[in-house]
Amino acid sequence: MAQLHELSARQLLAGYQSGAFSPVEATQAVLAQIERWEPRLCATYLLRPQAALEQARASEQRWRQGRPCGPLDGVPATLKDNIATAGDPLPLGTAASELTPASADAPPAARLREAGAVLVAKTTMPDFGMLSSGLSSFHALARNPWNLSKGPGGSSSGAGAAAAAGYGPLHVGTDIGGSLRLPASWCGIFTLKPSLGRIPIDPPYTGRAAGPMTRDVGDAALMMQALARPDARDSMSLPPQPIAWDDCQARPELLRGLRLGLLLEAGCGLPVQPEVRAAIEAAARLFEQAGAHIIPMRPFLTRAMLDGMDHFWRMRSCMDLRRLPAERQALVLPFIRDWAMSAAAMSGPEVFEASQQFHATRIATVQACAPVDYVLSPVAPITAFAAELPAPTNDPLRPLEHIAFTVPYNMSEQPAASINCGYASDGLPIGLQIAGARFDDLGVLRLAQAFEQLRPAQRPWPAPPDKEAKTTLP
Repeated sequence: MAQLHELSARQLLAGYQSGAFSPVEATQAVLAQIERWEPRLCATYLLRPQAALEQARASEQRWRQGRPCGPLDGVPATLKDNIATAGDPLPLGTAASELTPASADAPPAARLREAGAVLVAKTTMPDFGMLSSGLSSFHALARNPWNLSKGPGGSSSGAGAAAAAGYGPLHVGTDIGGSLRLPASWCGIFTLKPSLGRIPIDPPYTGRAAGPMTRDVGDAALMMQALARPDARDSMSLPPQPIAWDDCQARPELLRGLRLGLLLEAGCGLPVQPEVRAAIEAAARLFEQAGAHIIPMRPFLTRAMLDGMDHFWRMRSCMDLRRLPAERQALVLPFIRDWAMSAAAMSGPEVFEASQQFHATRIATVQACAPVDYVLSPVAPITAFAAELPAPTNDPLRPLEHIAFTVPYNMSEQPAASINCGYASDGLPIGLQIAGARFDDLGVLRLAQAFEQLRPAQRPWPAPPDKEAKTTLP
C-alpha cells in the first residue's frame, strides 16, 4: 500500500472524510519524507514542522466536526520563495535581498490558506527567478531527485524537486518563460501554466503566471478550484467565471476529431535531442491512435524574437541591480550579474526594438496556433542538465537557448501544460507540452488527463538515497 506522503490530494481528502487517517498523520508523513530527502535535495526554505503540525491539528478538528473549511483542508502544500507569506522575508533566491517581512499573503498564498491547505514550507529558486536552474546565491543548490548530479530546472526549482520527491501533493510555482514547465518536465511531474490572469499574483508582470505543480492532473485541477479566484491586487486578474475544474475528466474517446498541431522544432535555440524528439513523436502517435488528427507545424519563433526578449529582460535586471548598493550588487550570483550588466551599453532605440519582440512573439504564436485545437511539443529540447550549471549553455550571453518551446505561450497568454511522456536512456524524465487557446485552461487539463490514460505505465517515483550513499553521491 502507498504511504501517506505518496497519496494524492484527492486520496488524502477521501481518507480524512472516512476517518481512515488524519491531516496530522499525513503532515507527519510528509515531514518525515522531507527529513529523509532534504539534506541531499535542498528544495525547501522556511521549513517549519511545528507550524505545519499546528495547522494540521486545526484541520483535524474541523474534519472531526464534519466542517472542513475548503476544498484543500488538511492537505500539505508548499509555495515558491517569491510568493509572499505574511510575516516572512522574501529573498527571491538572492543573497542581495533585504530580508524584510512581507506585510500580507500574496494571492496564491491567501487562496491556499482559505482553502485549508497545510503550508509546510516555501521552496527554493535561483536569483530573481531568472535561471532554469536550482543555483542560487541565497539557497543551497537544489538537485533533481531522479539523479542528484542533475538540476531540477527552474526557476520553480525547489517546487519541482519537492513534488517528485513526495513533499506532499500540492505545490505552487511561477512562470515567465518556462519556470513552471521546465522543472515539471525535468522532474517528471505535471504543471499548468494558466492563461495570464487566471491565477492572480502580486506583483503582476507581463507574461508572469502562477500555477499548480503536482504529480497528476487531478490534483492540479483540484488546486485550480482554490487558486483561480479573482484578486484586485493583480491588474491582469481575469473576472469571475464558473469553470468546472472538478470536471476535467476526459476519456480518450473524446479525442476523436481533434486537430492537434505537432511542433518538433522551435525555430531557434538548442537542437532537440533525439530521445526527446522520439518521446514527443510517440506521444503524438498515442493521440492519433485515439482518433485525433496530427497536424505538423512549422517553427514560428525567430532568433530576433528570442534575442529581443532576452535583451529587454537584461535591461530590466540591469536597472534593478543599479538600484542596489554596490555591496549588495556584489552578492548577486555572478552569472546573473554578468547577464544583466551586459545590457548597460544598450541605447534607447535598441531597448525599444527589443521590447517590440514580446508583441511580435505574441502575434506569431497566436497565428501559428489558430488552425489547430491544441499544440503538442517538447517542453525543453534537452533532458535535465548538470546541477551546478546556471544554464545549459553556461554562457550569460546565450542564457535562454532552452526556452524556445515554452516562452511563446507566456507572451500569447495561452495556457500550456507539461506532462511526463517518457524517459531517456539514462532514466531522466521527458515532458510533453500541451498548449491551448487563450482561456481554455480546462481544455488543456482535459487533454492532459486523457493522455494520462493513454501513456504507458510510469516508473516509480525516486526514493531517498540511503545514508551510506551520502559519501559517494555528488
